[in-house]
Amino acid sequence: MEAPDLPLPDLLKHLREMAGLTQQQLADELCAITGTFTLTRHEIGRWEQGRVRPRAWLPSLADLLKVDLETLRRAPNRKAAAASYTGPSDDKGQVNQVLRRTFLQKTGAAAAALHRDSCVIQALDAITHDYLGSVVDNLGELIDHYALAICALPAEAVYDELLHIRSYASRHLDRAGYASPRAELVLAIGRLSHLLAVAACDMGQHAAARLWCSDARRCSREAAHPELAAWAALTQAMIAWYQGQPRQSAMLAAQARKSIPLGTAIHAKLASQEMRAAAMAGDVESMTRARQHAGRAIAALPGDVPVTGVYSVNLAEDPPYTATSLLFVGRYGEAVAAADRVISTVHRSAANQHGEQPSGYARSLLILGLAQAGLGRLDEAVNAGCRALAGSRPTWPTMVLAGKLDKTLTHDFPHARLTGDYHVRYLEAAGYPTGQPSRFAEHDEERR
Repeated sequence: MEAPDLPLPDLLKHLREMAGLTQQQLADELCAITGTFTLTRHEIGRWEQGRVRPRAWLPSLADLLKVDLETLRRAPNRKAAAASYTGPSDDKGQVNQVLRRTFLQKTGAAAAALHRDSCVIQALDAITHDYLGSVVDNLGELIDHYALAICALPAEAVYDELLHIRSYASRHLDRAGYASPRAELVLAIGRLSHLLAVAACDMGQHAAARLWCSDARRCSREAAHPELAAWAALTQAMIAWYQGQPRQSAMLAAQARKSIPLGTAIHAKLASQEMRAAAMAGDVESMTRARQHAGRAIAALPGDVPVTGVYSVNLAEDPPYTATSLLFVGRYGEAVAAADRVISTVHRSAANQHGEQPSGYARSLLILGLAQAGLGRLDEAVNAGCRALAGSRPTWPTMVLAGKLDKTLTHDFPHARLTGDYHVRYLEAAGYPTGQPSRFAEHDEERR
């Protein structure tokens, strides 16, 4: 292919678009032809922004994009980018990138290792250069990692690690002054604060989650990145929903949704949250209206929207939380069908590489169990509930739903042996098999 005379960042973007590839698709193709699994769409974005010159990847890019290798090698950096360039462009920088990703992979594989948080900081200190751009890149890699890991690893361990990384990032911000990458560093810090809010929510630590959400919103304003504030609002709306405050949840979700354009994952998630909040409040008309809007929001999403992790949206047949919404308005048969679709398509693999269930999978099973109970199917309800509690890391939202199922079974099938079996399993998962206070004591009081 004859390439136009452009700086390398613009040339790469032009060639990618001419090939009909999204950034994620290009990353996947490069991983496939090189046999690695370390490249993300965020790295492609850095190349196209001129922040990193991908010297080691140029041969593979030339092959994939059907362009002469020398054309890529001769293409200059942007003049503006060259003056503020902060990414590694030499061999040492390329080696550091490989080391960083290798470390992240090993960290994920050894999730239960002791003092892992200090290992992360030691790695950051060892591979971070003396410029802010390198700090931002390293934090970006870690944010990508934890946005996925937080869905499957113990919340307490993730929280501790994130807290250390957040403190590390703040120290760099203190000496950043008004350097050009400051806004990107503020945004990274805000995302870390939001991930801390998610972990705190999973632990049932609502006051801490509220504080971290507030900090994420502050960073969102400073970095002029409204989507981050919207994700923080979603976390607060979800906490309100699980606390049994559907109108507060709907209000938080609606306010944030109106500030974010259609075509973003967070807009679709907020619309879906409005739907299930309306359903919990018994407002069928509002639920139906929100469901229709959520469907339009899903349809407007780009093809490369993330489908796993905290900053994702499931591109299933139904908008997120459809099964939950149908359950709360008493449409149990439809709720069973919707939950089955989510489990079979979104959660094909019930366990991750550590043998743990993703928390979203457990919650989908509990919604299925509640819907089955609504249809009078005790065996199926108990089976789904016990499968949901098979993991070793019940989160607070999971236990809220598990408690609802326990209460439903006790009310509808009070003398059945299976009801007793599930009740024992629920007590064990809640943390008091021998009469000790539950780790989710606040939730237990709400159930009573």
